[in-house]
Amino acid sequence: MVLPFKHEPLTDFTDVANIKEFEAALKKVEGELGKEYPLVINGERIYTDDKLVSVNPGNKAQVIGKVSKATKEHIDQAMNAALEAFQTWRKMTPFARANVLFKAAAITRRRKHEISAWLVYDAGKPWDQADADTAEGIDFLEYYARQMLELAKGKPMNHRQNEHNDFFYQPMGPGVVIPPWNFAFAIVCGTTAAPIVAGNPVLLKPSENTPVIAYKLVEILEEAGLPKGVLNFVPGDPLEIGDYLVDHKETRFINFTGSRATGVRIFERAAVVQEGQKHLKRVIAEMGGKDTIIVDDDSDLDLAADAIVYSAFAFSGQKCSACSRVVAHENVYEELLEKVVTLTKQLSIGSPSEGNIYVGPVINQKQFDKIKDYIETGKSEGKLVYGGEADDSKGYFVHPTIFKDLDPNARIMQEEIFGPVVAFTKAKNFDEMLEIANNTDYGLTGAVISRNREHLERARYEFHVGNLYFNRGCTAAIVGYQPFGGFKMSGTDSKAGGPDYLQHFMEAKVVSEMF
Repeated sequence: MVLPFKHEPLTDFTDVANIKEFEAALKKVEGELGKEYPLVINGERIYTDDKLVSVNPGNKAQVIGKVSKATKEHIDQAMNAALEAFQTWRKMTPFARANVLFKAAAITRRRKHEISAWLVYDAGKPWDQADADTAEGIDFLEYYARQMLELAKGKPMNHRQNEHNDFFYQPMGPGVVIPPWNFAFAIVCGTTAAPIVAGNPVLLKPSENTPVIAYKLVEILEEAGLPKGVLNFVPGDPLEIGDYLVDHKETRFINFTGSRATGVRIFERAAVVQEGQKHLKRVIAEMGGKDTIIVDDDSDLDLAADAIVYSAFAFSGQKCSACSRVVAHENVYEELLEKVVTLTKQLSIGSPSEGNIYVGPVINQKQFDKIKDYIETGKSEGKLVYGGEADDSKGYFVHPTIFKDLDPNARIMQEEIFGPVVAFTKAKNFDEMLEIANNTDYGLTGAVISRNREHLERARYEFHVGNLYFNRGCTAAIVGYQPFGGFKMSGTDSKAGGPDYLQHFMEAKVVSEMF
């Protein structure tokens, strides 16, 4: 019997015992930094001279690991291995495939603090954010395993006399998984485990920023009994192998999470039928957001301030769901701003590998420079209320930054910043609030803080985002509770962690038999 799904509990870091356990995990991981990691193709470890070098974004002099880079030749090898593995993995019972994920979840749970410690070093995640990342990875493994067992039942069909009809799902074939760096375990885990449990081998190209933690997932799945060739680990330079992975005639699907520009490029290239290709490629894409919290005039302003600060500044705003826009009623605008600034001033800033702080570094120099440029733009478009400082002398640190009095069409109100920057604008009424909230190209997450039931119900249907939250922040979706995916230029609304996600990696088949 499989127990009902229940999400993985988060670690309480106010408990001294938990703090000591996590510090021990950090110490253990620190002793393993700087190692070299191979490609994994058909179960074989392959080391190359050319390496991706991962560094601690909170201490850029500290090398986390050196990961071998795949070439186009390696991609061909990996695809051939995947094609071969498909012939047996597709025939494995859904229960057997699900058991691999259940085992992987159990292994991860036993190594939970260790995995989170790697996230602290590899991605610069604060302790609570790293812990939530690992917990979400466990949730994906547990949830998708159960969903596979449900899908294995097929769907009930109508029958006629002397005719029996079956509707069932079958795997598609090898695909490509391209996850981001910001949820370097959770999203890597979910985007990889889903097609695998559905019966499809994959080629996993992790982000060049966080390849080490992705390798840890490969180790976990191998330990859980995943056969060779089902998961092929091919990190590398996106400019060298990115297009090749998407274009390959044997690629059946591309499961992508990342920037809008890259997602659009993948969509365009995947639409081209290559010579020898006998199928249309399927693209599953989540591409970012420009997320708004609406604060009504009858709101609980303390709740609103808490929601804004957490949604905007947790993990330095490096979430596609992060709050980067606040639209507040003019009657509460200044009071809300004051509360948000007061809370923001209390946030601790530093390297998570050196202590349990709230705001860590941004991921790399490129993002650091990009965020600094947006802050300078914000100074010309609105009024800087708090923050604006940045320091890359040791790590890539950007202080939480708050702007007010922005025009809704200003650049920092329209473009995804992916950093700890939030912009405030005011509105006269709820109609104007909704209009501003919907005036971006994106439609990922949003939130409404209000006691007005009529306004909440209007927002339910008129606030055009894939994940809408009432009287809470716009981040922290939980697998199986808030399936995640957005509208418009936020992607294909794939709803990761939801009951229909696995169907993206399967084909529906009908067999009708006459008697």
